[in-house]
Amino acid sequence: MRFLPLIWSGIWRKPGRTILMFLQVSVAFALFGVLQGLKTGVEHLIAEARADLLLVRDRVGFFASPLPLGMLEQIRSIPGVRTVVPVELFGGTYQKPTQKVGIVAIRPDEGWTTAFTYSIPPEELEAFRKRRTGALARVEIARKYGWKVGDRIPLQTNIAQRNGSKDWTFDLLGTFTDTDIGTAGEFIVINFSYLDEARLTGQGNVQHFNVAVTDPKLANTVADEIDRRSANSANETRTESLREMAQTSMQAIGDLNFLIRAIVGAVVVALLFATGTMMMQSIRERTPELAVLKTVGFGNRVVFLLVMAEALGVFIAAAACGLAHAALVFPFASKFIVGLTMPGIVVAAGLACAVLAASISAALPALRAARLQVISALAEH
Repeated sequence: MRFLPLIWSGIWRKPGRTILMFLQVSVAFALFGVLQGLKTGVEHLIAEARADLLLVRDRVGFFASPLPLGMLEQIRSIPGVRTVVPVELFGGTYQKPTQKVGIVAIRPDEGWTTAFTYSIPPEELEAFRKRRTGALARVEIARKYGWKVGDRIPLQTNIAQRNGSKDWTFDLLGTFTDTDIGTAGEFIVINFSYLDEARLTGQGNVQHFNVAVTDPKLANTVADEIDRRSANSANETRTESLREMAQTSMQAIGDLNFLIRAIVGAVVVALLFATGTMMMQSIRERTPELAVLKTVGFGNRVVFLLVMAEALGVFIAAAACGLAHAALVFPFASKFIVGLTMPGIVVAAGLACAVLAASISAALPALRAARLQVISALAEH
């Protein structure tokens, strides 16, 4: 404790240099925290994605070509299939063009919710089954537009009704939450049968099917069988689980771990070079002071530890500041990519890296200070 004033004065001998070093380290560790949080969030998305929920679509893509509704019974007959639900996705606007609303049309057969990740109150679910023009709104969008149960919601879409109008009106019967960790959209759920009968074109077709299997272990077997039965037909399918789709999306952007390591590595190398240079310059400027310390009885080991302590103090404080700023980003970022977090292990790893970086940066300057010859140092200055 008796060396703290000496360490403190050494840190602030050149305030401008100390502040510059502090900012460099803070920015580096803020980037470290954000990238590690991104990695954690992506891993969380993949781990939480349902392996027992399959999506059956056209082989080319979701919106490439519709599938005939007749495939529903063919899929349902496959062993291991629990529920099959036709799904149509499209968009609309509410009151003005800037107020976008996603629309998910499904057929509310018995047990249809097992093929989704929605959490719906039983009474509202029952009302939705009975009302063809009914709709359920995700809690977020209902709150955004102030919708209440019983409201009639007029939407403008790009799907024409048989009378030529593209205006659709739905009765709001309830709200729901979506437990899918990767979902962050604002949308409503409507009755597919009503949509299919009322639209001008496309009757009897659907964009894709949601299929829930009885056991996640059967997902691959069921998916292969669905695609096998449609092979060499006019409607070849591609079936994947939500987890497989999440993993495929990750593979499409490359090796995330490698990218993070490469970026962090480059930043750390630049940081070590910059801070090491500044510390070496500081030792040169402080040569007379260090010589005086040795003259009054400070040994080589003590001088070495004093310089190391100065570096550790700056690096640890700056790293903590950078990681704190990174943590503040995630509550906002998680609104767009659900699951982004910065767990405690990242903070601990960051502080440990700060100690290591400080030790590497300060090692040569501290060694030079420890080996300083008093007579030569005083003679030169």
